[in-house]
Amino acid sequence: MAESTVAMPDTEHTHTVTQPETQAVEATRPREHYMTPPVDIYETPESLVVIADMPGVDPAHVEVRVDNNILTLRGQTAYQMPGDQRHHEYTLVSFFRQFELGERIDQGGIRADLKQGVLTLTLPKAAKAQPRAITVNAA
Repeated sequence: MAESTVAMPDTEHTHTVTQPETQAVEATRPREHYMTPPVDIYETPESLVVIADMPGVDPAHVEVRVDNNILTLRGQTAYQMPGDQRHHEYTLVSFFRQFELGERIDQGGIRADLKQGVLTLTLPKAAKAQPRAITVNAA
C-alpha cells in the first residue's frame, strides 16, 4: 500500500460574472482547509493496520471509501464552543488522506473503528497474498 499522489480536494467554487465593462469573480463558498492526518501502518500475517489520528471528528462525520483501488479517509470536524466566543487562537480543520491499494488487499473486508479521535482501519490481505506453510511429502 502506498500513499497516492492525488491532490487535496479543492472545495472552492467560483462563478465568473462577465459584464461588458468589467470581469469579476464572485466567491460562492469559502474554501475548506484540510489537514493530512498522521498515520502509523503495521503489518500482521493476516492484514495491514492503519492508525490515523483525527481529533475532534465524530464517528458520524468520518468517511472511509475505496474507489478504483484508492482508499480515501475524510473526517469533518464539527465542534461548537459553549457560550459566546471572545478570543480564539486555533481552528479545527477537517482531515483528508488517500492511499493506493494493491491487489494484496481484500477490499471487501476492510473494517474501520473510531475511538477517541483515533481511526483504526484493518485491511485484510487477500487469500492468495497470505503466507502459508507447504507440507513436504516423503517420496
